Amino acid sequence: MKNYRTNEMPSRKEREDLEAYGLAPYATRSAESLGRRHAEQPHPLRTCFARDRDRIFHSRCFRRLEYKTQVFVNGTADHFRTRLTHTMEMSATGRTLARILRANEDLTESICLAHDLGHSPFGHEGEKVLDELMKEKGGFDHNLQSLRNVEVVESPYPGFHGLNLSWEVRAGLLKHEAHIENAGLDGHPIGPFQSIEAQIADIADDMTYHAHDVDDGLEAGIVTLEQLETTEFWRTAAAATRERYDNLTEFQFVRATIRTMLELQVVDVKNHAFEALEEFMPQTVRDVMTVPRRIVDFSPGMQSMLDEFSAFMFENMYFHHTVAAATKESVGLMRKLFLHYIGHPDSMGRKAQERIGTEGLWRTVCDYVAGCTDRYAIEEYEKHCLGR
Repeated sequence: MKNYRTNEMPSRKEREDLEAYGLAPYATRSAESLGRRHAEQPHPLRTCFARDRDRIFHSRCFRRLEYKTQVFVNGTADHFRTRLTHTMEMSATGRTLARILRANEDLTESICLAHDLGHSPFGHEGEKVLDELMKEKGGFDHNLQSLRNVEVVESPYPGFHGLNLSWEVRAGLLKHEAHIENAGLDGHPIGPFQSIEAQIADIADDMTYHAHDVDDGLEAGIVTLEQLETTEFWRTAAAATRERYDNLTEFQFVRATIRTMLELQVVDVKNHAFEALEEFMPQTVRDVMTVPRRIVDFSPGMQSMLDEFSAFMFENMYFHHTVAAATKESVGLMRKLFLHYIGHPDSMGRKAQERIGTEGLWRTVCDYVAGCTDRYAIEEYEKHCLGR
């Protein structure tokens, strides 16, 4: 193993050597990437996945996540999560799991950072409206839209459309397509299961919102501690918190219990993954993708608790009249805005208008509306549709 002098900046090759030495055999190595759709010279200092991460960070569609709804319409309160804060929390959880499992942290983080780039304004209800509007034109799915954003819509570089991300990052965004028989991307299979890094990103998404949506619901006064005590998952986390700490205020208890919810999931996934790794002994990335079941998953006991908890959250928070009323009003204006653009495409931005010839009117309008932040969609509605 080469000795690295601390007074010199490590080169990309040295980083790749560290991956070869330190990552598990089933992890994805930068030096073995299937490459980019458009050939580029490798960066002298950054691995391909570190470069992808930075491209996502610097993209406009990533910055717009700051003003897109997670649960509560953006602007409702200062402390509620947005798509951006959810993405950052998910990324932190993903890196933790990747480090534990000796997977590629840069690749995991890149998939985490890009996974919600295609989300429409106003949360999942906004996605439903776009899918309905596009049902005769190919539909709408935020995961596929995330891939579309990095391949087509976001085009800051000369010479090609998109961010030209590595194959492994783009494949990681296709989590709902991997199980389809013979599913592939650019001629390479993406399933039946995904790489270990993509599996980590997928489960980190679930793990994070199980915890932070409770935090926002409590702060909004939509769910109460008494209601949460009816769920096994909350009771388990609360009991562990009480065992660990004495004399907490209610605020401290809630915060500590939410952290414990995330910790319990991390430990469970870690233990379950190690059991699967010992059982199947994957030696390559492809081995991970073709074993009989997912490597990175919840144990049956944890999954049972989370299923009950998710049902509770849908009943008591996501479908709560306060959330539903605000969301219904918002997606109603988004529908009208979409139809306005169909009738008046010249009121969209210049770059969007330029894509109509190649992408078609309906898909271009869908891209444009999906890219809107909550506040921009409201501003555009007030500008073009209010009073008509």
